[in-house]
Formats: sequence, structure tokens, C-alpha cells
Amino acid sequence: MPRVSDAKEKLMEAALDLIWERSYGATSVDDICSRAGVKKGSFYYFFKSKSDLEIAALEANWAESKRRLNEIFSPTVPPLERLAQLFDHVACKQASLQEECGCVLGCPLFTIGSEVSTREAGIREKVQAILNSYVQFFESAIRDAHAQGLIVAPDAKLKSKVLFAYFQGTLTQARIENNIELLRGLKEGAFALLGVKPTEPASA
Repeated sequence: MPRVSDAKEKLMEAALDLIWERSYGATSVDDICSRAGVKKGSFYYFFKSKSDLEIAALEANWAESKRRLNEIFSPTVPPLERLAQLFDHVACKQASLQEECGCVLGCPLFTIGSEVSTREAGIREKVQAILNSYVQFFESAIRDAHAQGLIVAPDAKLKSKVLFAYFQGTLTQARIENNIELLRGLKEGAFALLGVKPTEPASA
């Protein structure tokens, strides 16, 4: 059994993984405890409900994801390269997950958000807050790309929402079809949406 200091983290990790792989409705507290190797009594020591656990798991996962995003979207990285790095990173991660569990899993935020938004207000609000923060990374890259004359996007906020919708829609479609190839085309599709001109081959 995990030490008390480990149990909470193991429960959050198990909840995020199981709900992402299956669904919120198909994952029970017993399932989570079994995956985490934690007794059910310990679960209720840390969390009042499965909903409270999932909110905590989403917060912890976002803290980790944000560290990676801060690296990818560093102002020292050219703006279009930031987006390209993100799309490449996501495609590689999803390919790894497909090899591990047999499925393209898509975005955990959209997976649970679309499932429980009409009945779990706490989870819906947490998912929305994280998504809003995620879009801000897109907005910063688009604003900088416009300022450098790389694209025409005077309304960076609007363009970032459109691009993020494309990004998440493709992730969701890839999950539905279990088709990793859709994600390998993310960069090309995003750049077309932004109006980035293809790089012409150098003259011989």
C-alpha cells in the first residue's frame, strides 16, 4: 500500500488516467482505488467524492502541463515555431499513448468536459478555466507572429479561439477514429488556417 504521503497523488493519477481512457461514468471509486493501490477508506480521507478527486486531478495535471507550455511558448522561441513545437509534441504524446493502451485518447479536458458538463458544475468550471488559460498561450504566439509580419491577425484573441477550436476538434476526431495520422497533420492545417505561406524550396 502507498505511504500516506503518496496516496493522494496516486489517487489523482489513477483518476485522470482511468477517466481519460474510459469515461467519468464508467469509472467508479473502486476502480480508482484499485488502480492506485489505495484502500477505499483512504480515498474518503482525502476526497469527499469522485467529482472532488477529478477536480484535484485536473488541477495537478494542468500545473504539470503549464510548465511544459511555458517552455514551448517561451518568448525566446520564434512565434510560429512555438505552435509547431506544440503540435509535434501532442502528436508524439498521442502516438505513445496509442501504443500503450491501443487508442488515441485525445484531450482529457474535452473528454471529461463534454461528458459531464450538464451535471457536474464543479468539473465543468475547472475544465473551462483551464481551457481559457490554454488559449492564452495560442494568443501570445499569434500576437507575436502578427507583430513580426509573419501572419495577418490583428485580432489575436479571436484568431486564437478559432485555432484552438481546430486543435481540439482534431484531437477529438482522432480519438473517435483512433487515427493518429490526423494529428500528424496538425501543423500544416493550423498554418493554413493562420495564412502562413508555405516555404518555397530554394532555387537550384
